[in-house]
Amino acid sequence: MLSHWMAQAFSPPSPSGLLIVAAKTTVVYCFLVIGLRLLGKRELGQMNIYDLVLIIVLANAVQTAMVGDDTTLAGGLVAATTLLLLNRLFTLVIGRFPRLEHALVGEPVLIVNNGDVLPDRMRREGVTREQLQGALREHGLTSPEQARLCVLEVDGSISVVPREATVYRTRRHFRGIRLP
Repeated sequence: MLSHWMAQAFSPPSPSGLLIVAAKTTVVYCFLVIGLRLLGKRELGQMNIYDLVLIIVLANAVQTAMVGDDTTLAGGLVAATTLLLLNRLFTLVIGRFPRLEHALVGEPVLIVNNGDVLPDRMRREGVTREQLQGALREHGLTSPEQARLCVLEVDGSISVVPREATVYRTRRHFRGIRLP
């Protein structure tokens, strides 16, 4: 009984089968990166119950697409290794190419400016009024009018700067510094 299970678990699939698993895993990974990016930053920041369900269902939906009929340990390890390598590769490439980083990661978005809520930006980014109120409460504020600005960060969190906060201005652009 144990030897039969061990033979099934560790039976090596064909090398071409493993390459097919790696290729399908790559396609699924790229599709999900692009799809999740198109959902907006707010989806990435703070998960709620339906976001968790989405992640679980997505994982289940794409699992068969990645490994197909290959239920071997090697097939699963190839899929997992491919995902880990792709994630590392994306991190390296994004760090090297700022335009690609901007396209995939995005940039912070101002959603409150001097107490004025910017509803078109909130709607475009998928931020609800209640999520904004929650971020304000986390910073001890009760209304947007008390905020100098609120920024939806690229990780989906909302940064809040109260009106009373001291603002330190720095130069944004520096010309080349000449050393003696």
